[in-house]
Parts: sequence; structure tokens; C-alpha cells
Amino acid sequence: MDSKEKVDLVRCLLVGSVNSETFDFQPQLGSELIEIRPLRAEDFTELYTVASDPLIWTQHPNKNRHEEEEFKAFFLDALNSKGALAVIDNKEDRLIGSSRYHGYNEERDEIEIGWTFLARSHWGGTYNQELKRLMLQHAFKFVSNVIFLIGRNNFRSQRAVEKIGGVLSGSRRDANGLESLVYRIDKSFQKIQE
Repeated sequence: MDSKEKVDLVRCLLVGSVNSETFDFQPQLGSELIEIRPLRAEDFTELYTVASDPLIWTQHPNKNRHEEEEFKAFFLDALNSKGALAVIDNKEDRLIGSSRYHGYNEERDEIEIGWTFLARSHWGGTYNQELKRLMLQHAFKFVSNVIFLIGRNNFRSQRAVEKIGGVLSGSRRDANGLESLVYRIDKSFQKIQE
């Protein structure tokens, strides 16, 4: 272990965070239910099949994301973010959605989880809860706080984050400049849930 790695390890043990060079934005995560892996260019067709359902986007600020050109822009942004993840249903061996890590902030000791969508066939809690459990577990190796920025009218996502312990803590502009509600889960809450 070199001196930089030792410093990062000590900092992680003391304050629960390390720098963004160490944060793995595209980990391989999994459980019996799902696999989470880095999103790849070749995932476009299968992921668009999921995203083409207009009902997924009815409460989202970008209600046209089910249209192919809109989704292409979203998908390219996801690939370029270097934090996008594909979600695979292990039982069906098919891609069912996507999520992303974004906005690592060492000063705030936080990272954002967002851009999550799942096929409607996988709505209802189990798959989203498992996705977020795995992503939170990974994030808390590096930071003490995870935030979710959710559109004011996206009540479905607000309820989903509240179900996993998210607490409304204010509002701020998201990566697209839209005013969003900030939900937060801190590491101490996550330990209670384990």
C-alpha cells in the first residue's frame, strides 16, 4: 500500500470519506435478485425497450424521455457521466433499468444517487429497494451521506425514497438546473437498517 492509499484509508476510517479518485462510480454489485454493472454502449436497444414506456416518465420533469431521440440524449449523457449503471434481473436474465452515482462532494461528505428508472413490471418496491440497498452499501464505504434529488411533482419517486429511509432535507438545483427536493440518507441510518 503506497502512502496515498494509506492516507485515504486513514481518512476513510476517521471521517467516512475518501477523494473522488478512490470512489468507484461504476462498481459490479449483486445479490440473488439483481446484478448491477457499468452501463455499456451495447445496452442501448435493451434499455430503450424499457424506457420507451411513456408511463415511466409521467411524473418526471422530462416527460418525453420515452421518445427515442430524447432517450438517446439521456443514454449518451449516462455513458459520458462514467457513473451510470445497468440493472439486470437475475431470474429473467434481462436488463430492467438503470441508475447512476453523481456529484461526489468531499466537503459535504456526500454523493448523489439518481437517474433511476425500472421497468414497470418491476415496480412495487422489491427491486428498487434491493437496487438502492446495494448502491447505498457501496456508497457508504466512501461517504457518510447519500442524497437523492427528486422533482417536486415526482411523487412516485419521493415515496420510493421515503420507503428506503430518505428524509426530506431541503431543495436545490439538480444537474440540469431544475429546482429539486433533496432527500438524504446518512450512514448511521443505514447501519440501523442492516
